[in-house]
Amino acid sequence: MIVRRQPEGEPRMACFIRGYLLLAISLFGTIAFADEPRQSVLVVVGAEGSPEFAPQFRAWAEKWQAAAGQRSAECMMIGLAAPDEKPDRELIRETLAAWAGAGSQPAWLVLIGHGTFDGKTARFNLRGADVSATELAEWLQPIERPLAIANCTSSSGPFLAALSGPKRVVISATRSGHEYSFARFGEHLAASIGEQSADLDKDDQTSLLEAFLAASAKTREFYAGEGRLATEHALLDDNGDKLGTPGDWFQGLRATKAAKDGAALDGILAGQFVLVRSSREQQLPESVRTRRDELELQLADLRRRKNELAELEYLKLIEPVLVELARLYESADDKPSGSGRAE
Repeated sequence: MIVRRQPEGEPRMACFIRGYLLLAISLFGTIAFADEPRQSVLVVVGAEGSPEFAPQFRAWAEKWQAAAGQRSAECMMIGLAAPDEKPDRELIRETLAAWAGAGSQPAWLVLIGHGTFDGKTARFNLRGADVSATELAEWLQPIERPLAIANCTSSSGPFLAALSGPKRVVISATRSGHEYSFARFGEHLAASIGEQSADLDKDDQTSLLEAFLAASAKTREFYAGEGRLATEHALLDDNGDKLGTPGDWFQGLRATKAAKDGAALDGILAGQFVLVRSSREQQLPESVRTRRDELELQLADLRRRKNELAELEYLKLIEPVLVELARLYESADDKPSGSGRAE
């Protein structure tokens, strides 16, 4: 029998329903969905600046590549090979243009290297001409599929506000453009994204939220261990408000500190982005995963609004969501994807 520990802050009913689905799949066999679309990953390594950074940046990029390869995500690397006839800036623009339009599978953009900020404009340093936060926002605008962006550079804070939007998780290694010292956060994020040690809810996979929390904690530990003042403070935004939430605001998988202005906290959507999916998660039809995630976002929103609602109204709103989740999971075993096959 599969026993899944209830994550901190996860509604008991939601935990039970998810566990029921995984148990049912384990009893009725494995389903393969070979023709499902895959996640897309673009890792860009910028200009090294000084020779000592080159091996570090390469190692971080290769960890992302290895993680993507574990579950056959499409992965493209820019900036490691010898310069192409086309500048790196143009290769990035063309790759993002190919992602334009709708799609259910997430796309991931990872920026590794150095950044700069002149008080007005933040830029990611490339071999050749740099790219600004505003320019990157324009290139990403046509992409309608779920999108995760991790800018692991110094002075990356302004990118978070520029790139924030619906169905997006945006991570910056710094909270402002004025944190211009070399950022170590990217090393720890690369190490955590495919590691089971960062799996807080024990569902055999590490979400982007879990990787962000692990990387943030390891970054704080580095500065504390060195007795140095931290020069980087990573942020995560996944609700589109352009503000971001730091890792030390979380207890378990939930942000528990309150923003002074009452702004909503982040983390729910980032918890649904998983680059290296568990075998059990892969067995779910894409349609089931998509609808499950939509319903879990609804549950999270209702939980956030609970204190604003009368008890009867709250129960009236939450009941149909839980019922649909139960029915969705109950029927999942008997309705494999039309393009798949039962094994």
